[in-house]
Amino acid sequence: MTEPPRLVSPKEDISSLFPDQTPAAKHKDLSGQFSSVRKISGDGNCFYRALCLAHVESILVNTRALHRFKERIMETERELSSAGFDESSFKDHLNTLTNVVEQCQAEDQEEMLLRLFNDKTISDSVVQYFRLLTSAYLQNHEDQFCNFVEAPNLKTYCKQEVETMGMECDHVDILALSQALDIGIHIVSMEGQEQQLVHYIIPEGTEPSLHLLYQTSHYNVLYPQPNH
Repeated sequence: MTEPPRLVSPKEDISSLFPDQTPAAKHKDLSGQFSSVRKISGDGNCFYRALCLAHVESILVNTRALHRFKERIMETERELSSAGFDESSFKDHLNTLTNVVEQCQAEDQEEMLLRLFNDKTISDSVVQYFRLLTSAYLQNHEDQFCNFVEAPNLKTYCKQEVETMGMECDHVDILALSQALDIGIHIVSMEGQEQQLVHYIIPEGTEPSLHLLYQTSHYNVLYPQPNH
């Protein structure tokens, strides 16, 4: 019986992203800045899965950041409630997320991260919580975001594009989730014709806790070279 495809891979050397090509300028630039990559399944949920895994991984080695994230997660309950979500629609997903953080603290972190994020039920539950939180934050801050969505109204956009599993995320969703969790995200884009990589820090001016590679509408997790 064939095993189901992995939702997240172990860390791989950065060169695994371009095995069959003579490295172009962008690839050399990427290799100079990042040593390894963790590949995320391309199922439409890659951004949310990548963000959660990368952030949890980054805070496990930083007690203060870990404590702050746990507090923030508890506070997000209010965000969801004030947007009109019934507790029954998110409580189980929230419990899953807090359990993931607790288990990763207690066990061999790398091994446990891989095990939990490759368990489809657990991994998808965490993704669903992040989707609901993104939707709640967008709706609670409608004035900030309403002009940036292509839909009859923000609620419709959230229902169809944000809360639904398998729907790819947009820049506005990334900004909303980063603000809701109070974390900085560094996105390295391979897109476009330019020879250089394009770098985005979201929200602008923050210190990022994680690094994501954006290539052909897909997100993977990046790990910087030790001197970066």
